[in-house]
Amino acid sequence: EVQLVESGGGLVQPGGSLRLSCAASGFTFSSYPMSWVRQAPGKGLEWVSAIGSRADITSYADSTKGRFTISRDNAKNTLYLQMNSLKPEDTAAYYCAKHSGTLATSTDYWGLGTQVTVSS
Repeated sequence: EVQLVESGGGLVQPGGSLRLSCAASGFTFSSYPMSWVRQAPGKGLEWVSAIGSRADITSYADSTKGRFTISRDNAKNTLYLQMNSLKPEDTAAYYCAKHSGTLATSTDYWGLGTQVTVSS
């Protein structure tokens, strides 16, 4: 059974940093690209960042480029999102998601999410 469990969310002041983690199990983590997706209160889903199965390719939404860094540790079956220079508009539930095949494919499994609140 595929399981994705996010952690690391919390309350942080504007300009602060957080590091999200996503522990994966139930599949060969090193074989699949992964993404982070977020949903702000009252808004739709927004893709944040993606990483190839070997971390050789990374991509970011314009809203997070230069502030967020996606990474993975295939030995630990864990995906990360380092978030710096956080803004109030980054407030959202953050989800990690597994792609079904290559980076170009859709996601097929999601975690339950971790809440990030950026506020003074």
